[in-house]
Amino acid sequence: MSAARRVRVSWGGAVLALCAGALALRLWGVEHGLPYSYNADENAHFVPTAIGLFGHGWNPHYFVNPPGYTYLLHAAFALWFGGREAVYHAYATHPSEIFVVARVCSALIGTLAVWLLYLAGARLFDRRTGLLAAAILAVAFLPVFYSHEALNDVPTLAPIALSLWGTAGILRFGRTRDYLVAGLGLGIACAVKYTGGVVIAPLLAAAAIHGGSRRGGGPVPALRGLLLAGALALAGFLALNPYALLDFQAFRDGLRHQTSVADDSFGKLGLTESSGHLYYLWTATWGLGWVPAIAAAGGAVVSLLRDRRIAAVLIPAPVLFIAFMGTQSRYFGRWLLPVFPVLCLLAAYCALWLADRAAGRVPALRPALLALAAVAMCGQGLIYSIHQGLLLSRPDTRNLARAWLVANLPVTAKIVVEPVVPDYWASDIGHPSPLTSNGYRWVKWPTSRTNVGPDGRFAFGGGSIVNIEDYERGLFPGLVAQYRRLGYCWVVSGSTQRGRAEAEPHAVPRAIAYYRELERQSTIAYEASPYRAGARPPRFNFDWSFDFYPLAYSRPGPLMTIYRLRGCTPH
Repeated sequence: MSAARRVRVSWGGAVLALCAGALALRLWGVEHGLPYSYNADENAHFVPTAIGLFGHGWNPHYFVNPPGYTYLLHAAFALWFGGREAVYHAYATHPSEIFVVARVCSALIGTLAVWLLYLAGARLFDRRTGLLAAAILAVAFLPVFYSHEALNDVPTLAPIALSLWGTAGILRFGRTRDYLVAGLGLGIACAVKYTGGVVIAPLLAAAAIHGGSRRGGGPVPALRGLLLAGALALAGFLALNPYALLDFQAFRDGLRHQTSVADDSFGKLGLTESSGHLYYLWTATWGLGWVPAIAAAGGAVVSLLRDRRIAAVLIPAPVLFIAFMGTQSRYFGRWLLPVFPVLCLLAAYCALWLADRAAGRVPALRPALLALAAVAMCGQGLIYSIHQGLLLSRPDTRNLARAWLVANLPVTAKIVVEPVVPDYWASDIGHPSPLTSNGYRWVKWPTSRTNVGPDGRFAFGGGSIVNIEDYERGLFPGLVAQYRRLGYCWVVSGSTQRGRAEAEPHAVPRAIAYYRELERQSTIAYEASPYRAGARPPRFNFDWSFDFYPLAYSRPGPLMTIYRLRGCTPH
């Protein structure tokens, strides 16, 4: 075997091992929570929409999120289950298998993103940088956690990395095929998640550099390449979102709704940070890691000093993305994921530049310094991703609370359950109860309504409809007496609802009074805690309370408390 071939085999083995490790982290605990899906978006959007395509054709009739990932799940369900009737039967009687298939799709595409990022980094810099950038993405907490959910955030990373690979080719070679690859990745990324379009910034910068260089032959080849890239981007987008044209009105309405949700002036009860820009910068310190986040900023500085072409290609995307997303009224850590591949490249570039500089005078230290750089870049992410795998493989607190109810409450018992679980949590899946009108095991209080009439008084079954985001706004102390009067003697509360009110008590004082009244008039019959013994529970946060990042967690789920109202007679 020639020396060159041995080198290629060695690098190939390293990349294969990295991808295998990345996949293992993404599959570890993939069955968490099942048979119940506790992520509201996973449960309400992608999986049900993909199943719905079996009944009404390819038009998803839903464009708040683009349908690229939905179509992928539809195809996966058809291949795995064998057709519409089998999928329907599985979803109705054994939804765990449906969600596992969907989550495995996310994990596989997330692993594909790791490989594609290696290719992009190797072409843009060298193999070492590509491998380190891919390793950061492989173990970083946010991409690993959301590979466990059937959501479109992680699947967007693969076409983004594909586009970056093509963009690196434009910068280095300026070939037509590189424009085509970059454009295809851009189009697919937008068809999976609209914000995946941020990858257009590196593409435009690389094309401008190509057009301005003598070696590139002037602006004409670059302009031609951009037109080809744009055409293929449009083709890729429409291939995975054809009804953006065929049902343009619904598509436009979906975009408007998405914009209104992200920029809701009413706000989201429980937000703990007033600045979206600061929130996303903070997200990078744990979602990517403190050291790689700082190294990414350092990589921007080093590239400005040493290679402004690299700076022009990589810096604008994260800066513009955070500048825009930070202006919205709502912000979540996973919304930062589209710029993670770029941040990983900048971080790896900085780390290896520092290691090379430090080893310049003592070459013998180079292996140790490179190993130190790898540990520094990946250590935090690996620790928290392993911790996440451990806790996701344990029973969810919501499942424990349900098991207690099954063991201690009779069928048809009246219960109040806060919207911390899906509606079908109250049913025995595949075995509807003949004793209740909707087949549920228990009779649930109608939490989908405020239960507050226009006159401010309680109105059972009346009032206006309320969604999960605004549940706390409809609570008031008098509800507890109404529970007792109507025989709803058991109240199931979760910290991911109560925490919203306690994070902003001034916004919902009646909700705070409601919880005090509930505690005053009841005893705790059962409590399922997600925290390890002796740990201090973290404050409510729309990321950490749902992705369980803090090491204080020992299992997934909120703090679940089941109250028994004193003096309440079931009827």
